[in-house]
Amino acid sequence: MTATTAPAREPSRPGAPQSPGHSGAPERATAGRPAVPGRATATAGAGTPDRPRRRLSVSGRPLGRALLLPLALAAAVLVPLAVAFPASGSWPAALTVDLSGPLDRAGDWIIDHRDSHPLFLYFFGHISNAVTVCVRAVYVVLLAGGWTGVTALAALVAWRLAGLRLALTCAGAFAACGLLGMWVPTMQTLALMAVAVAAAVAVGGLLGLAAGLSARADRALRPLLDTMQILPAFAYLLPMVLVFGIGVPAAVLATVVYAAPPMARLTALGLRGADAGVMEAAVSLGATGRQRLLTARLPLARRQLLLGVNQAVMTGLSMAVIASVIGAGGLGDRVYQALSSVDVGAALAAGIPIVLLAVVLDRTAEAAGGRIGADGPPPGRARQLLLRVFDGWYGWLLTVLTAVAVGVAGRVAGTSLWPASWTVSIAEPVNAAVAWMTAHLYSGVPVVGGTADWAARFTGWVLDPLRAGLQAAPWWLLLLVAGALALLVGARRSALTAVLALAGVGVLGVWEASLDTLSQVLAAVAVTLLVGFAIAVGAAGSARARRLLRPVLDVCQTLPQFVYLIPVVALFGVGRAPAAAAAVVYALPAVVRITTQGLREVSPAALESARSLGATRAQRLWQVQLPLARPALLLAVNQAVVLVLSVVIIGGLVGGGALGYDVVLGLAQGDLATGLVAGAAIVCLGLLLDRVTQPAKEARDA
Repeated sequence: MTATTAPAREPSRPGAPQSPGHSGAPERATAGRPAVPGRATATAGAGTPDRPRRRLSVSGRPLGRALLLPLALAAAVLVPLAVAFPASGSWPAALTVDLSGPLDRAGDWIIDHRDSHPLFLYFFGHISNAVTVCVRAVYVVLLAGGWTGVTALAALVAWRLAGLRLALTCAGAFAACGLLGMWVPTMQTLALMAVAVAAAVAVGGLLGLAAGLSARADRALRPLLDTMQILPAFAYLLPMVLVFGIGVPAAVLATVVYAAPPMARLTALGLRGADAGVMEAAVSLGATGRQRLLTARLPLARRQLLLGVNQAVMTGLSMAVIASVIGAGGLGDRVYQALSSVDVGAALAAGIPIVLLAVVLDRTAEAAGGRIGADGPPPGRARQLLLRVFDGWYGWLLTVLTAVAVGVAGRVAGTSLWPASWTVSIAEPVNAAVAWMTAHLYSGVPVVGGTADWAARFTGWVLDPLRAGLQAAPWWLLLLVAGALALLVGARRSALTAVLALAGVGVLGVWEASLDTLSQVLAAVAVTLLVGFAIAVGAAGSARARRLLRPVLDVCQTLPQFVYLIPVVALFGVGRAPAAAAAVVYALPAVVRITTQGLREVSPAALESARSLGATRAQRLWQVQLPLARPALLLAVNQAVVLVLSVVIIGGLVGGGALGYDVVLGLAQGDLATGLVAGAAIVCLGLLLDRVTQPAKEARDA
């Protein structure tokens, strides 16, 4: 009796629609099964819905009620402002704040006092000297070890962590760096990376420790970490150059600032996610706060800590390449020089070692995580015997001594540096292939047209109308639209942040340039999502497709952003279309990975229920998989926006214009006002796009 009365009350809830004559009793044939279009009528009977339909809502409230009051309040504020400051699409000049004067004076003061003020002599000067000494010491050690010692050390460490396969991968990766003639630049990049990542892990770990142990510190650090992650890399370089000058110290410190936030976030996440039962047990045993931290919280968070180190390594590597424009040297400098001369072959020769370094470091960190967590298959009998010999701290000492012995043997043989006779040049064949593609694909292709035609059409049919529409729209209308979109996916706080972020762009006085950048980002994100979702749908249903895609996605994710600009410039010319094309290629792997994982994690029971009801494959995709994978899809959209924005800004180097050009111009001319104002506007755009694409916690939990 209880089982029949409870469902009968369900349709009587407010807002639940009922068909005429519905008795309130559930249909036995469809109980517990998901609704599938085209089958509900046949199964449940005419006019009877399979389940109560849900209204569109925001955080559990009906859509109209959720939007009415905030939009009314926003209109009450913005409409009088629009009347007081009329403008045809442009931001009112009376509402702007000119920061060029104070920033120019600050830049001039730094330049005038950099060699005489005690702050620079006794603080920044010591930091610069320490960084230079550390990088030089690591570089000397790597050169002293020679290619034999470095390769042996990398292979032995990989073997201890994961086995023979990863050891051979590491040895092959370093050998490939030598074969391409990039051994010395690779060692320079490794030296810079070692110092920068160590400092980033230390700084990020301390910040994460504070945020993980204190809610107040977490709230205070969150906007700082958001700004550090959204601010474009070029904006970091300008103040570093003003303070430390062009060279290695500025590059290392910029890399530290860029790589520390992931470590801080993951450290805080691991500390806050410690098992409450274990912590209560530690308290009941009388452990002090320091003892609980060292014996409970940190051991429980070791996975997140190691993941933070891995992310610091990857972000640090990408930033170390970008920092080549201020004298960092290494592989990034070779890529930047190739970009200046549009030499695709030289760029690829320097880009391949960067990819190999990223893959080796990523796989090694992943293997270290599996070793700490005791994951993975047990080692073979032969490796078990060898691991007993190399066990404990003396095993690591024996590993280092073995690598030193191999390095000494290499120096005795007279091969400390990679022999020049063992190098292979790929620049000429790659440039010949690019020349052929440019000659045959750039223009004159029958029917479909050449890549130059595609770039012109994309610019004329998509980018220009979108930019013109955004710049012609009233500023107050754009603020209303931003608030409404943020309110649809988030909460009132998200909507307020989005409105203030967009308004901040106007207050900074770069309204037109910001809307130009926004139009490029929106167009590139739309293309990325269309292509990425299509690929992910196919990959989610095919294990073979996933295996084929994995190496391609690995390469696309680890190639530096500069490398993408060179082939697209050769194929599409200079302008906004090449920047958008490079952004699409750079953001596509993340969208494909996240969407594929989300679709694969959909409950098999739900798919089987839909299949048993006769749903077609398309119906299962649209009515079951995509709705259940909504969090992953939203995350894919959010990541696409962030990654596209980062490349569109770098697209200022190849004619992208807008804010990216201002950041690059400010760095090239040492103009602190131009560079920092454009960087602050990019941060505002990043916050705006983040709030309108990522739901707030209360919206996700509803």
